[in-house]
Amino acid sequence: MPYSIMLDAGHGGTDPGAVYNGRREKDDTLRLVLAIGQILQNRGVDVEYTRTTDIYETPFQKAMEANEAGVDYFVSIHRNSFEQDNIVSGVESLVYDLSGIKYRMAENINANLETVGFVNLGVKARPNLVVLKRTKMPAVLVEVGFLNSNTDNQLFDENFDDIALAIADGILETLEEVARESAVNQTETGQEMLSSESDADRQSETYSENNENRLNEMDSANSNKVPYAEYSTDNALNNIDSAAESANLLESMRSEQSIGSSRNAATNNNVETARNDTLNNNTESSGSNGPDNRLSEKARLSRPGAYRVQVGLYRNWVYAQRLLDELLAAGYPAYLDESGPYIRVQVGPFMTLMEAVRMERKLRRDGYDTLVIRGK
Repeated sequence: MPYSIMLDAGHGGTDPGAVYNGRREKDDTLRLVLAIGQILQNRGVDVEYTRTTDIYETPFQKAMEANEAGVDYFVSIHRNSFEQDNIVSGVESLVYDLSGIKYRMAENINANLETVGFVNLGVKARPNLVVLKRTKMPAVLVEVGFLNSNTDNQLFDENFDDIALAIADGILETLEEVARESAVNQTETGQEMLSSESDADRQSETYSENNENRLNEMDSANSNKVPYAEYSTDNALNNIDSAAESANLLESMRSEQSIGSSRNAATNNNVETARNDTLNNNTESSGSNGPDNRLSEKARLSRPGAYRVQVGLYRNWVYAQRLLDELLAAGYPAYLDESGPYIRVQVGPFMTLMEAVRMERKLRRDGYDTLVIRGK
């Protein structure tokens, strides 16, 4: 299985974490992380650790280690604590926001731990936690029961192997879901899906070097028209369908390069503008008080050259609708395209490739697998 993951045992060294009747969180987390890692390694996952002994590192150091290692996923294991002993019990997982692969992984882990006997307290968004905010890959923090709950401690001790397996299986189930969806997309489109966390999109420090190479390529790429092609971020900038669009994109990239650190803010503004324009156009074309995504999409994509960002491809309408609801709740102009044998979950449309690429980058930063495609 071509995936890598960094496992983090919460706390350590001079930081014991929660303490209850002589029991220390840092000891439970290290023991559990090593057991989870062994299972994942046996299943073919490349596993790295923030610690394998009783040492202390700051959360920021742990996030930077994961970024430098270039792993695909980051999972941090903790034990919870409450103000009063033996009042609250159960497991919960924390993510940066309730979207994307990280959210699905957290849900799978919680569901598996529930089968062991824990109360499932759900998945919560904690955008200010350093290991969730500073990591550049999908990250999940799992609170495996309350350390000051006798009930949870008994579950932890008596079912330790089952708990390790439940967490490992939750991770593996998510990876298998991602692999299956990518395989369906490849079969349908004939194009390989982009990896969920490409260095060019996830690491701003490499953007300038790649941008310079792309600018040089764009100078010589006049009007390379590609009929109804499907794009990835890596080749999208070399496949512009008109000389005018090529010139506009080139100028836009040069402007981004000149403003340096303000590039991210400008990109986000452009993405938001594109999203709002799309929503407004959808509203007008549907003739209702709010956007009817599927109806307006038929009208907009009757014009050739419209680009969309595909986020999912399903045979089952229920799963497609669930992803659609998730994207709409996050503010994305998403819709279902049911014109073919599969149900496509897409975001857009966008009249220029640059708008679509920018939106794709935003989606991938939120943990979605994406593919830029061009309308028929």
